[in-house]
Amino acid sequence: MKRRDFIATAAAVGSLSTLSTAPVTAAAPSPPAAKIRLGLNTSTIRGQKLSVPEQIRVTAAAGYDAIEPWMRDLNKFVGAGGKTSDLRKQLEDAGLTVESAIGFARWIVDDEQQRVAGLEEAARDMRLLAEIGGKRIAAPPIGAHGRDDNRPDLATIATRYRALLEVGAKEGVVPQLELWGFSPTLSRLGELAYVATEAAHPDACVLPDFYHIYKGGSDLAGLKMIEASKMHVFHINDYPSDPLRESIADKDRVYPGDGVCPLTETIAMLIDNGFAGCFSLELFNPGYWQQDALQVARTGLEKIRDVLPT
Repeated sequence: MKRRDFIATAAAVGSLSTLSTAPVTAAAPSPPAAKIRLGLNTSTIRGQKLSVPEQIRVTAAAGYDAIEPWMRDLNKFVGAGGKTSDLRKQLEDAGLTVESAIGFARWIVDDEQQRVAGLEEAARDMRLLAEIGGKRIAAPPIGAHGRDDNRPDLATIATRYRALLEVGAKEGVVPQLELWGFSPTLSRLGELAYVATEAAHPDACVLPDFYHIYKGGSDLAGLKMIEASKMHVFHINDYPSDPLRESIADKDRVYPGDGVCPLTETIAMLIDNGFAGCFSLELFNPGYWQQDALQVARTGLEKIRDVLPT
C-alpha cells in the first residue's frame, strides 16, 4: 500500500472510531415471563354451565391470551346448530388463541375395535377444533386409567401414540401426551418422556400439570429432563398440604399461590430451560363453581401473574 493510501485509510478508520464512541442505549431486556401466554381451561368455570360463546366472552373479559375449551362443549354447541365460523370470528375479534383443547378419545386401549373408533373420534374432534383455529388437543390415557383396566406397556403405548400423531398430522392438530397423576398409566414424568421419545414422531410433545406431577409422585426437578420445546401447554394450578397426596383429588386443586407447590421457583426453572408456551389454568374446585364466572376467571389470572418470576 502506498504511503498516501495508508494515511487516507487510517483517517477514515479514525472517523469511524470517533462515531463509534457515541453512547448507545441498549433495549431493556424483557422480564423472564414476557413470552409466556396465559390461558383459561374452561373446567375452571364448568360449574357455571356457560355456553361456548359465553366461555369465550368471560375469558376475553378477564384478560387472558388464550382459551382451552372442552370438546364435549364444542360438540354440544355444534349439535345445537351453532356455527364454528361464528366461534372463530368471536375468538379472533377477542384476540384469543385456542392453544389446546380437552378431548377423551380412547386412542390407547387394548381392544382394537375400540381403538380404531377412538382414532376416528380423535379425527372428528381435531377437524372441529381446527375449524375454530385450534392448534392442539390433550391425549390422556383414557381407557387405561382405571385400576382394573388392561394396561399396555410403555413401548406399546408409544406405538399407539404415534398412530394418534399421524391422525393429528393429517388433520392439522397436534395431540399432546397428557399426564394423569391418579392413573396407573402415564402418571409419572418419566413415563411421559419415554412414550413421547419412543413414538419417534416430530410432533410428539407432552402436556404436564403441576397437580398431576404431585399426585403421580414425581419430583418437579424431573421437568429439567424434558426438552422445553416439547411442552407447548402446561396446566397451572396449586394444591394444599391437606388432604395428603394419596387421597387428594381434582376437586382439591386451588388457585396458584394458594397451596404449597413451589410454583415461582419451578416456573423460573422452566423458563431458564427455554419454556415459552402457555400456562392454562385448570381447576375443578366446586367452591369456585358457586361464584361468578368472570370473578373466578379474573382471580385466577391475577393469581397466575403473582407466581410468575419477575
